[in-house]
Order: sequence, then C-alpha cells, then structure tokens
Amino acid sequence: MQDQTPSQPSQSEARESAKKPGLGRFLPLAAVLVVAAIGAMTLGDYLTFETLRDNREALMAFRDNNYAGLVGLFMLTYVVIVVFSLPGAAVASVTGGFLFGLALGTTFNVLAATTGAMGIFLAARWGLGAMLTQRLETAEGRVKMLKQALRENEIEVLLLLRLVPAVPFFVANLLPALVGVKLVNFLWTTAVGIIPGAIVFTWIGVGLGSVFDRGETPDLSLLWEPHVIGPIIGLCVLAALPILLKKRKTRAGNAPAAATTQESEQ
Repeated sequence: MQDQTPSQPSQSEARESAKKPGLGRFLPLAAVLVVAAIGAMTLGDYLTFETLRDNREALMAFRDNNYAGLVGLFMLTYVVIVVFSLPGAAVASVTGGFLFGLALGTTFNVLAATTGAMGIFLAARWGLGAMLTQRLETAEGRVKMLKQALRENEIEVLLLLRLVPAVPFFVANLLPALVGVKLVNFLWTTAVGIIPGAIVFTWIGVGLGSVFDRGETPDLSLLWEPHVIGPIIGLCVLAALPILLKKRKTRAGNAPAAATTQESEQ
C-alpha cells in the first residue's frame, strides 16, 4: 500500500517562494507613480514663480514670526515635490534662496532634495528590488554593462548622474535603486553631487525680490551660462577621470597577456 502523505516542498522551493514579493511591496512605488501623474496634470499652474510673487508678503511675514515653522514647512514641501516628482522643483530651490539666503537656503535645499531622493530610492528598492536583482544577475547587453559599471565604479558613476545637468533628477534617483547600489553611497553622492546646481538656483533666489520689484521673471537659463556650466563640466570630468584611468590600466594589463597568448600559439 502506497503512502498517500502529500510530498513536502523542497528547501529550494521554499526559498524561491519566500523571495516572491507580495503585492503590498509594490504599493509605495505605485503611490509615487500615481501621485506624480496626478500632480503633473493638476499642480503645474500652482507651483510657479507667479504664485510665489503673489504670496511674497505673506511668506516674509510668516518667516519673521515663525522662522522654524517656515523652515519645516518649506523642507516638507520640497521633500514631497521630489518624492512624487511634482512640477516645481526649480521653483522650490529658488524659493530656498529667496526665504533663507545663500548659505542656509543651499543647506535646506540639499537636505530636502536628498531626503526626497532617498524616498524614491527606497520605494523602488522595496517594490522592485528583489525581483529585478534576480533578473539583472542574468541580464545581457546594455543592462549588463550598466550593472558592471556601477559595481566597478559605483561612486564615480553616481556622482556623474548628479553632476550632469542633462540627467533628469527622477532618473538619477530611480536607476541606482533598480541596479542595486548601496544606500549609503547613494545618499552621500546625492548630497555632494547636487551642491553645485543647488548653489546656482539658491543664488538666483537671493536676488528674487529685486526681480519681482522690476516686474520680471527669474531667468533660470543662468545655469547654462559658460561661467556657470563650465565649472560643473569640470567636476564631471574629474568624476569620470578615475573610470577612464581604470579602463586604460586594464587595457594596458591585458595587452601583454594577449601578446603572450599569441606567441604560445605560434
């Protein structure tokens, strides 16, 4: 008589089952994407320089009466804008300089932007990390090259993502989470890498009052002026230099090995 007891799952099957993410793990990233889509459609007309100009006196009065409260409200608003990729990040950065000056404004902007970036990173890592890590381990082509580049030159690539103005902030937040970089490296490279751009936008905000008095709109194209973009490009070159030197050293080391192989074949 055969034993009718159902077979128990193997240890490997149990581990694979444990690795499968539940639907709840996708909720943070799904919430980010939904709010981002709604915000893009509804908030574009509110998070503007015109809104800041119209509420200028009220903001200045609130700052004078409750400085700490305004700092907390400003940073919370900035974090929400970054986490949900809402329109108005540039306006928020300029507002930091307008309300708090260059030094404190830059500090608050960097802290808030880094905190918001961490929110996107963790949402993506929590919702997609386990599944994508398994797929990336067997990925080929460009995905494999990117994964290898980040593993071999993680710090340099992360700094480049922040320093290059053409890379959207949301992409620079999401991509490292999907490839699997270390959180601590992501955080400090984000904070350091966004400082040059933060200083520029905050500096624009410092002179915003006189711009409003003249009935003008802040000129954000200042970022692309040669005397501004030049130093930022220089920082990009410095960040990329270790990668180039490492590749050159690797090629130089492979050349003698290739020559020895050819001689042995002959």
